[in-house]
Amino acid sequence: MAAAGGHHLLLVGAPGSGKTLLASRLPRLLPPPTFDEARETATIWSAAGLLDPDHHDPARRAFRAPHHTVSFAGLLGGGNPVRPGEASLAHHGVLFLDELPEFGVGTLDILRHAVRTGEASIARADGSVRLPARFQLVAAANPCPCGHYGDPARVCRCRSAAIERHKARIRFPLGDVFDIRTQVRRIAGDAVDGKPPTIGEVKEHVAAARMRQEWRAQRLGLSAPTNAALTDADLRLLLPPDCRVRRLFDQSAEGAGLGLRAMRVARTLADLEGVDEIQERHVAEAFELVDPGGPGPAQLPQAEEPASDDEEGRP
Repeated sequence: MAAAGGHHLLLVGAPGSGKTLLASRLPRLLPPPTFDEARETATIWSAAGLLDPDHHDPARRAFRAPHHTVSFAGLLGGGNPVRPGEASLAHHGVLFLDELPEFGVGTLDILRHAVRTGEASIARADGSVRLPARFQLVAAANPCPCGHYGDPARVCRCRSAAIERHKARIRFPLGDVFDIRTQVRRIAGDAVDGKPPTIGEVKEHVAAARMRQEWRAQRLGLSAPTNAALTDADLRLLLPPDCRVRRLFDQSAEGAGLGLRAMRVARTLADLEGVDEIQERHVAEAFELVDPGGPGPAQLPQAEEPASDDEEGRP
């Protein structure tokens, strides 16, 4: 889902459940960068002094995973002369923040601006510098300070107040950035039913969904080629206010941000199925992905059916 729509992703689960492994596989599911994207990425890496022409693969998207002790300059750029930070090194790739609650709130608040604008802004005494930083954000967090809350194999010994503080650090300040939030649980190898799809098979589904999005963006003149970047104006073109599914979003969402995120995710669900119109089943699944455990979508009143001859008689 995250690969198909370009959605920012939050993984919550106990230590050892595979969050880091999943995040590191995301670039393999993404379509290869275009020539312009590869050139921009190579330029940034060259400016940072990290480009090795002998080992640089222009068909591979970047994956950066800074430690939570990273400084502001290390994450967003800085120094004299200015050097790109991890956010810019992940341009057109994936930026992975492991142990999200351990990052500084101030740093994450500024990173949030980079996620929204696609640029890392650095204020200096002699002016400001803007570096390209359009990346897909993936973050991972434990469900509680000890990491075992909700884990059937281990007992959580955290106090309820500590758990709530931990959850608040996950939600703020990047909580509304993530279109998809999911619980990652340990799964035994013999618990997998059937043969799981291969990386190649999943990548084909992702590529087909991306092609549908690009074609729709060109045909309708949308502002972005991926669902994750669709604006409210774009969504109004796809789902006008009098649309039945649009009313379902508006009635179900407690705030505009939640409804917009759910609309973008539902559009990706429909693209993965290869259908043109968002169905109510997509809406239900989208709300579960955007806000797991939330109230879910409200039910729209059914259209009134014409009375049968047995009930009303013939005219």
